[in-house]
Amino acid sequence: MNASTPLASRASYAGITLYAPDRRPCAIDLSDNTNLWGAPPGAQRVIAEAASPSLTRYPQLYAGTLKDALARYVGVSPDHIVTGCGSDDVLDSAIRAFAEPGDRIALPDPSFAMIPIFAQMNALEPVLVPLTSEYDVNVDRMLAARAKIVYLCSPNNPTGAALARASIDAIVDRAPGLVIIDEAYAEFADANVLDLAARTDRVLITRTMSKAFGLAGLRIGYAIGSPRLVQEVEKSRGPYKVSGLAERAAVAALTDDIDWVRANAASAVRNRKRFAAELARIGSSALPSSANFVLVPVPSAVHVAAALRERGIAVRPFERLVAQSGTALASTGGDALRITVGPWELLDATLGALREAIG
Repeated sequence: MNASTPLASRASYAGITLYAPDRRPCAIDLSDNTNLWGAPPGAQRVIAEAASPSLTRYPQLYAGTLKDALARYVGVSPDHIVTGCGSDDVLDSAIRAFAEPGDRIALPDPSFAMIPIFAQMNALEPVLVPLTSEYDVNVDRMLAARAKIVYLCSPNNPTGAALARASIDAIVDRAPGLVIIDEAYAEFADANVLDLAARTDRVLITRTMSKAFGLAGLRIGYAIGSPRLVQEVEKSRGPYKVSGLAERAAVAALTDDIDWVRANAASAVRNRKRFAAELARIGSSALPSSANFVLVPVPSAVHVAAALRERGIAVRPFERLVAQSGTALASTGGDALRITVGPWELLDATLGALREAIG
């Protein structure tokens, strides 16, 4: 695991680095990029009304009803959808399906901390390619890795930046193998790359219902790709990966709560812009973000995060993130705080605590 991993994630077991973020209870938790407006009303109703037979029987083998609802949501046919126990499960299954032990997987640095862990779990070699000074993917260096799988995250976690469409297209056109594009934060961005899944059978786009949909505790992820890709991922994934209760709640959210989801996503975007402006006023400018969080370069991120936690606020500290010279991250030695955007009263309290913690 490289230095861009959150410090709390550096546990290990049997030689494998584990993902173990600090989950101690806190009055205001802005550390996980989840929906701080709560869960969709329709999904909550399904859970509250769950009857015993729905809990004692096995779910559908491959979540067919959920596939149908997701297909309607993204505008594809159900045979272009694969589901899993969170998008992590889909990513892990795809890596296992399309690479062999010893193969390479190339990814930007910094990016989603689970990908190098999945590489370790599947005996792959992770090739980490530093982002450009504009926080975009370095196309030439990514392709030079000749990796069996290229992983891209847009908007990227933890920077929040959307990758340039021209860069994504160049990699898709020239990569020797599968290109996975992680769109976990698509609902907060101005654009997506769903058209690529229809254009080529070498692109798999992963998404989640943990962020905008507020269902992180139910672990529902999915991917969009050609039927050929979907079939291979399902072979690797196996049956029964989405529980029956989770499937019914997710279908209710997709059927009854889309307006609720879109309204809260729009609120997150408005508050993200307002929060960034207020951060700049106190001298802590955030990187440009297209997600439901901002990355704020600060000196000694671990100490600042600890000071915020003493004030009842949890954020995610990063230390020594890879940063090009002359960038905001370089000015702090790569240290930064990732702060989830939620209702304004939570962000306003965070601004006050941040002034004290940095001041």
